[in-house]
Amino acid sequence: MAPAGSANLPWVEKYRPQALSELVSHRDILSTVQRFISEDRLPHLLLYGPPGTGKTSTILACARQLYREREFGSMVLELNASDDRGIDIVRGPILSFASTRTIFKKGFKLVILDEADAMTQDAQNALRRVIEKFTENTRFCLICNYLSKIIPALQSRCTRFRFGPLTPELMVPRLQHVIQEEGVDVTEDGMKALVTLSSGDMRRALNILQSTSMAFGKVTEENVYTCTGHPLKSDIANILDWMLNQDFSTAYRSILCPGGYSQLGYILLFPRDLCDLCDLCLGQALLAGEAQITELKALKGLALQDILTEIHLFVHRGGDWVWLWMILERPNLPLVLTECFLLSTVDFPPSIRMQLLIKLADIEYRLAAGTSEKIQLSSLIAAFQVTRDLVVAEA
Repeated sequence: MAPAGSANLPWVEKYRPQALSELVSHRDILSTVQRFISEDRLPHLLLYGPPGTGKTSTILACARQLYREREFGSMVLELNASDDRGIDIVRGPILSFASTRTIFKKGFKLVILDEADAMTQDAQNALRRVIEKFTENTRFCLICNYLSKIIPALQSRCTRFRFGPLTPELMVPRLQHVIQEEGVDVTEDGMKALVTLSSGDMRRALNILQSTSMAFGKVTEENVYTCTGHPLKSDIANILDWMLNQDFSTAYRSILCPGGYSQLGYILLFPRDLCDLCDLCLGQALLAGEAQITELKALKGLALQDILTEIHLFVHRGGDWVWLWMILERPNLPLVLTECFLLSTVDFPPSIRMQLLIKLADIEYRLAAGTSEKIQLSSLIAAFQVTRDLVVAEA
């Protein structure tokens, strides 16, 4: 699998499939492309779909099958359209390559345009004319993530194939092959975390695997989440608890105020041992809770976008876990405290859940536009506070 002399390569390149037979997914697409090559009828191609699904590997494997190694450089032009998005890339390297005919070689040349959806409208229109003019001796393969960003005139000139996200059943064997070749220690929950966080993106899975193994030596669930800066389920459980069970001001301060939370964290994890903390200043312990989500966001490097994504999954599936609180009075303490336990499922009424999902989508849209995280955090807390009040009102 790994080519000779590839010891220092990133694992993504070291274990990139070299032939169509080595690709593990989209067998229907691969069989069709293989037939095109066998019958010498390869059309212009448009490969689209999410990152890390095998688009570039597929066309490079095709090129290796079409051309011998010594003629690869003169017959294949590989460009990343995001490097130079303008019309000059079409009028320059692409036009020059496509217009030069091969004298002693049979067949056609191949132009591979990766990230073609980054090209400007003018560049795409110019490319359309080049494709029309030099179809006799050149084939074009456009690769993109978003089909909607390719003009219809280009789409109609190409045979389109969509590469969907890889399933866990396809990803795990390939990951296990790399793990065996590299001698990496990976736990079962670590493998599940790799598959979950990669979301069908094999490139991302390999990058996370390599980064985690180099950073920690052992690939466990916690190490994977720590390496990627992604919130753990326990982190999301705490955040949901603070948003649903605290008032707005307290929840907001809990996220923004700096500090530590070791004392309150102990209370949350071991509420029945609360009486052993009588010598502590209870007020200080409670105020320490104002820093918990700050610890999660700042010290763990969590982004509001990632937190929002995990919370969305929780809301969308009706909830898997959430901290609930029972009123607990201790006779030797002056304040009324709370004891927590983990509830297996919490379900919002459908109408309320839909309203909450719409609000989460609005927050994500504003985050993508570059708005203030503090303001969007306020909006997130407010959305859950309103949802809580609606649930209570309907009960």
